[in-house]
Amino acid sequence: MSAPIPAKRQVLIVDDDEILLAFLGEVLRHAGYDTVLATSAEEALEQIAIREPDIALLDITMPGMSGLELASQLHSKTTVPFVFLSGSPDVESSRQAAAHGAVGFIVKPVDAERLMPAFEAALARADEIRQLRRTELNLNAALAAGRETSLAVGLLMCKFKTDRNTAFEVLRDHARSSRRKINEVADQLLAAEEMLNSLHGAFNARLKSGK
Repeated sequence: MSAPIPAKRQVLIVDDDEILLAFLGEVLRHAGYDTVLATSAEEALEQIAIREPDIALLDITMPGMSGLELASQLHSKTTVPFVFLSGSPDVESSRQAAAHGAVGFIVKPVDAERLMPAFEAALARADEIRQLRRTELNLNAALAAGRETSLAVGLLMCKFKTDRNTAFEVLRDHARSSRRKINEVADQLLAAEEMLNSLHGAFNARLKSGK
């Protein structure tokens, strides 16, 4: 059985210069990328609503919504990394690009020999950022699960007057026997303890009132 063919990376290219847009699309398609072309920021947002590309090339200066304004929306509402295309190679333009979160900055006029190294470097940077975000999310989830498990172990130690290792092993064995993750069992145990404490308070209040 043959291995499945990996999907092509999709690139959204946004530029009001239709000649340059067609040229960029042709160069990237020839390099093996799937391309989506848009002549305005508004059209780009419509395309992104259908499918988020792996990366976007944005012309900074466009009529209507500018590339900088589009970048702000991408940064706040999507996970799409972007590279700016600019006819101004000045320091201020590159500073604006960095401030908006761009992973690359390509100066016009663009030729294929200069485009591909800059584009592929930006795509690699975008992939690194994605991996860091994914790792951070996984780490946060692991830390949260670890806190729940630690609290549950402490609860069992107090309830059954036992040591930490025994409490952890009992919790782990119960999770295995019920075919559940240990943090799920820990979370349920903590929720049950919270409910018991709440009911205990309600009983005390009733006894004090004499009802």
